[in-house]
Amino acid sequence: MDTITPERLSLNTATTRPQWTLDKAIDGAARHGFGGVSPWRDQLQALGAEKAARQIREAGLAVSGLCRGGWYTAEGALTNAVIDDNRKAVDEAATIGAACLVMVVGGLSPRSRDLAGARAMIEDGLANTLDYARSVGVKIAIEPLHPMYAADRAAVNTMAQALDICDRLGDGIGVAADVYHIWWDPAVKDQIARAGNDRLMAFHLCDWLVPTADMLNDRGMMGDGVIDIPDLRQAVEAQGFSGLNEVEIFSAENWWKRDPDEVMEMIIARAASSC
Repeated sequence: MDTITPERLSLNTATTRPQWTLDKAIDGAARHGFGGVSPWRDQLQALGAEKAARQIREAGLAVSGLCRGGWYTAEGALTNAVIDDNRKAVDEAATIGAACLVMVVGGLSPRSRDLAGARAMIEDGLANTLDYARSVGVKIAIEPLHPMYAADRAAVNTMAQALDICDRLGDGIGVAADVYHIWWDPAVKDQIARAGNDRLMAFHLCDWLVPTADMLNDRGMMGDGVIDIPDLRQAVEAQGFSGLNEVEIFSAENWWKRDPDEVMEMIIARAASSC
């Protein structure tokens, strides 16, 4: 396997969220030789999608994804507000030329224990969004989240679940494979092969720390945890995936407190040595 060089990296802007606004993250990614960025919608909206698209284009960067659509269960039903927000997310992804719109689909509805019902609502919501996304040429990427998030963030928790939905919904939808969420799954490499190149739409890097102090905001820099990242990367690339390696690190007590240029330099070093 080839070493990951900076031009094969994308900065998911969550990695430097407290330090850099989106315009600074775009400048930082370009300055450090990254190949792309993946903005979060709140940061994109603060800058303005058209302005961000222009800045990204002028910086010579690609957009590996937009985070995030989904949250279909947040209001307990597929309300017009939920549907409209996801259409807005699709439009934002189209404006910035994102390779995909990443979907964090939502967990249980408020005060509910109906997991099967939540999953049915999610699939209905994805079908609705996908119909619109196809009309504007945006790809939809379901991000299966670790089962610890099933109640509050995503009731789609394995690659197999995500791909079952893709099988039912058809073209234009695939998966975002985040090593933090899939590394534990004994079927993960079989499911990566099942996805194939057409449905592997994004590949996210970070590491799982032992111990993990916070289930959301204590991800590790690549090489600091227990994930065999090269093994997963090899499996993804064996399917023909040639997209950017997107680094997404939530780290309230470590990397979010450091100088962002130091963070970028460490990403480059660890991508070369630990991925």
